[in-house]
Amino acid sequence: MKQIVLEEPGRLALVDARDPEPGPRDVVIEVRAALTCGTDLKAYRRGHPAMPCPTPFGHEYAGRIVAKGAEVSAFAVGDEIMAANSGPCGTCFFCRRDQENLCESIMDELVLGAYAEYLLVPERVLRGNAFVKPATLSFEHAALLEPLSSVCFGVTHLARARIRDDAVVLLLGAGPISMLWLRALQIHGATRVIVAGRRLARLETARRMGATMVVGEGDDLDAVVAETTAGRGCDAVIECTGLVETWEKAPSLARRGGSVVLFGGCARGTMASLDTYRLHYDGVEVSSPFHFRPRDVCEARRLLCDTSVDWSGLVSGAATLAELPELFANLGDDGEMKVAVYPHGKCL
Repeated sequence: MKQIVLEEPGRLALVDARDPEPGPRDVVIEVRAALTCGTDLKAYRRGHPAMPCPTPFGHEYAGRIVAKGAEVSAFAVGDEIMAANSGPCGTCFFCRRDQENLCESIMDELVLGAYAEYLLVPERVLRGNAFVKPATLSFEHAALLEPLSSVCFGVTHLARARIRDDAVVLLLGAGPISMLWLRALQIHGATRVIVAGRRLARLETARRMGATMVVGEGDDLDAVVAETTAGRGCDAVIECTGLVETWEKAPSLARRGGSVVLFGGCARGTMASLDTYRLHYDGVEVSSPFHFRPRDVCEARRLLCDTSVDWSGLVSGAATLAELPELFANLGDDGEMKVAVYPHGKCL
């Protein structure tokens, strides 16, 4: 089969690889759509500790089962499925404490290699983080399951009072993950969401998706927040850039008693300084949720399968495997959102 491999940071290669074969409890899918994501872009630019090079690349996917192990009973050959890229062990210290996102071995069987014609989905994922895709859901939008699961976990870190209909919520960053947050916040009742970002094309997407206000790079964000909130600050601030300076800025934009979610992952070894007075005396709550639990995957599936929700703004381009090396060299420069990758050609 054809497969994209990250040979080293900054270098992708399209290679011939052995077709995967399922173990007794695994399945193999024909990848019908995979999506680009910020984690892949960071790995491409600077490497990633969970993806030692050379490594098969891509982890947001949906497809059709073409082979399965003898012990797989929940799925059949021919099923169209949507799945996450990991599954917890269910028995370690963290899993027993309902913190499956921190499972001691969750990174040991990551599903990597979605930018390929075929992909093995292991038993750990099938056990609770994989589902039959409804016919009403496209493969492109089904592939949003993994990043939306992380967002659903992040939403649990916001007290319900922070996202009621009169709350002001600020999203720092206007990329795809921020737009997933925008949709999730809207579904949970937020009606006043400000999106701050640099790229005009992405801000326009945020506007089309229902953001109350967008704030560009040349605008005075502090002044906008002060004017919008009568000087109090935002009820919730969600950081989606993974930049240290944005982590440090986020608490200053929250009101007393507000919530700050530091969602964007910074590079390993970086340090951030936070205003301790604000956190303690102003009661600003700070959390930094990572990954997801099976219950978050179930919630993400529920949202994606809701036909009343429009996910169309999240996918803004299409590519074949052969086009990926050039695509990643410039990904994000034009303000696109996620690009759908079609291993078997753009017309499925």
